[in-house]
Amino acid sequence: MRILIIEDNELLSEQLKRGLERSGFSVDTAALGADGEEKAYVSGYDAILLDLNLPDKDGLEILKFLRESDVATPIIIITARDEVEQRALGLDLGADDYIVKPFELIELRARIQAVIRRFQGRTNPVITVGELTINPKTRAAQYNGAAIALKAKEFDILEYIAGRYPDVVSTEDIAEHVYDEDYDPFSSVLRVHIARLKKALTAAAGAELLQTIRGKGYVLCEKSE
Repeated sequence: MRILIIEDNELLSEQLKRGLERSGFSVDTAALGADGEEKAYVSGYDAILLDLNLPDKDGLEILKFLRESDVATPIIIITARDEVEQRALGLDLGADDYIVKPFELIELRARIQAVIRRFQGRTNPVITVGELTINPKTRAAQYNGAAIALKAKEFDILEYIAGRYPDVVSTEDIAEHVYDEDYDPFSSVLRVHIARLKKALTAAAGAELLQTIRGKGYVLCEKSE
């Protein structure tokens, strides 16, 4: 899953970036409100962490602009403003959650996973497609109870496609949600990761679980035939 951090405190931003990347997220950052607003508007993030006290633009203005522009990405406000009125205003403007500094990374990670889960319309933290289960918290995948050995990006791709089930997911959409802004769209890295993922799933299920829909993308099959 891909996260955007809009935070002008460079030390905090870097700490959050490193911590969330260790938890399997791809992370972009913006130190200025205008830069963050543009990234949030043009890119397909799974969640946005938005500080309110930015040097060039108030975070609530950014929140208001994004919601008025129909950007539905879940937004968690991260700020030192702990007044009830500020929390209520942020939620009224369309924020999905609110966490007050200082906070522990483990809580932030859980809140991110919760808002993404709600956005995807899921109540169960474990994603299930037939006999295939994907646990975003433990970053573990199983088929019929047996573990599937996956590398980090292979798991990221599976998590995203499974979260979108039963939709067909395009290559471009996958790339936008599992890689950060440094991803080279002309590289073959995504095709390699998908090929390895398909091989691992086929080996686990004895059938092709991840199917290619020519000209459209990829989709998981609920049952092996």
